[in-house]
Amino acid sequence: MLLSKLFRKKSTSTILKQGGDGEVHTGLHKVLNVKDLTFFGIAAIIGGGTFSAIGNACFSGGPGVIFLYIICAIACGFTAMCYAEFASRVPVSGSAYTYAYVSFGELFAWIIGWALIMEYSIGNIYIAFSWSGYFTNLLESFHLHLPEWLTINYKSAQDAFVANKGTEGLMAWKNAPVIGGLKIIFDLPAVVINLLITYLVYRGTKESRNFSNVMVYIKLAIIFLIIIVGAFYIDIDNWTPFMPNGFSGVMGGVSAVFFAYIGFDAVSTLAEETKNPQRDLPKGMIYSLVICTVIFIVLALVITGMVSYQLLGVSDPLAEIFALKGVKWMLFIVSIAAVVAMTSVLLVFQMGQPRIWMTMSRDGLMPKKFAEIHPKYKTPGFATIVTGLVVGIPIFFTDENFVLDFTSIGTLFAFVLVCGGVLLLSPQSEAELAERATKGKFRIPYINSKFIFPLICIGALGIIQYYLPNYFTEVFDLTGDKLATNLPMVVFFILCIVMTVIAFLKNLSLIPLLGLISCCYLLTGMAVSNWIWFGIWLVIGLCVYFMFGYKNSKLNKA
Repeated sequence: MLLSKLFRKKSTSTILKQGGDGEVHTGLHKVLNVKDLTFFGIAAIIGGGTFSAIGNACFSGGPGVIFLYIICAIACGFTAMCYAEFASRVPVSGSAYTYAYVSFGELFAWIIGWALIMEYSIGNIYIAFSWSGYFTNLLESFHLHLPEWLTINYKSAQDAFVANKGTEGLMAWKNAPVIGGLKIIFDLPAVVINLLITYLVYRGTKESRNFSNVMVYIKLAIIFLIIIVGAFYIDIDNWTPFMPNGFSGVMGGVSAVFFAYIGFDAVSTLAEETKNPQRDLPKGMIYSLVICTVIFIVLALVITGMVSYQLLGVSDPLAEIFALKGVKWMLFIVSIAAVVAMTSVLLVFQMGQPRIWMTMSRDGLMPKKFAEIHPKYKTPGFATIVTGLVVGIPIFFTDENFVLDFTSIGTLFAFVLVCGGVLLLSPQSEAELAERATKGKFRIPYINSKFIFPLICIGALGIIQYYLPNYFTEVFDLTGDKLATNLPMVVFFILCIVMTVIAFLKNLSLIPLLGLISCCYLLTGMAVSNWIWFGIWLVIGLCVYFMFGYKNSKLNKA
């Protein structure tokens, strides 16, 4: 009885009555089209991953990091098609949370909703810190100086003092005012931008859209300028060695690279503010993903061609490369681009989280207050304010490195369940598929994986064995310290075997199956500490669910 309630599912017809298909007015303004959704996707994808995390990824993988961008793009491409399939069938706010409710049931839906808090709210903490760094540099170019204790988070300053290194952190710790025995150190620009973005999202979707579109035009123009100017300073000798730390070094940047891609997921949360969600949401997600992938690959080649990869392990790599080349006028341009890009990411992520909470509240899994729509601005006002607090408060006591890894693993976990959910969806009748095609609604083309997927797996194993003859001996060595490092890959190979058998027996659809496998592969690049923190986060979430959501679920009362 308990298990049946934990995995109870919402029907598609029930979800559509909530207004996603335009049949019932939910109070949200339907003002977005394909262009707006594509721009929201670009706004969310090109941000912290482009102007900050790309440096650490290149430092780890060298020029070969482009392979990681391609792998992530392929994984996200398959996943985006799965999102698009769900968006076409279930066009309501809630993103992966809603999709899991339809396919896996309530418990998994809650887990996904809880994980998405990491993707949007906690992820925005990292963006806020990165934004602050570039904004502070921009102020410095105008000879405006903020005290060090107002431009760094407390933990980073404390760590710098303990390690006795890091000029900014040491100065902040030594010069900070003390009240009641506590040093007053916090990142003021990060706090202020969070307040401003929260207010803008609170005011309305139309205002947010207009602001986002302008910022996307600006940052795309500046990124193209960076690529064009940087191309004149490329030294092809910097591309040798192409993978200085081997493929493991390339995969070492998975958290940083994947963090850049998670923005397309935020587009799916805007379903109920889209004029034609079943047609436009899939296009917006896929268009933005393709555009951004091309930009990432070209940008990675340019910056690793301009300077040695060994010089890119900094928080502001684009500014660093032009400083090393003596192109001082570009430092100002890069700072402006970074501030604009990260502002747009903050905006889109800050829009996504309240709409997920709003949807969970409708289902009874969150308090009713989260589903309230502001009578004047037509936004989920209370949920937006809470999101601002969830982002703003941790800014005072956490740091960006912890947040980056924490966010990426939660997002990949959500992607795995979305791809798995499409595999579990009941097949639609020919009449339903024809009706969707007639109305221009997206559908994943069915490709039988019965023989193709086993052949792909066998081919991949053969290639690995040919080029890396000792690979499997090393991976399946689970003795001593190698257990933690190799166990995720061993589990991945077992999953591939299991899915090969299921694909052969059940004739699974190839595209969502490849999305599932590729996202699981990316999860093998996560450190053990990431899994531990993610496990703790899930345990906290399950406690919240059983104390509130399980009892108050609308399905529990049906």
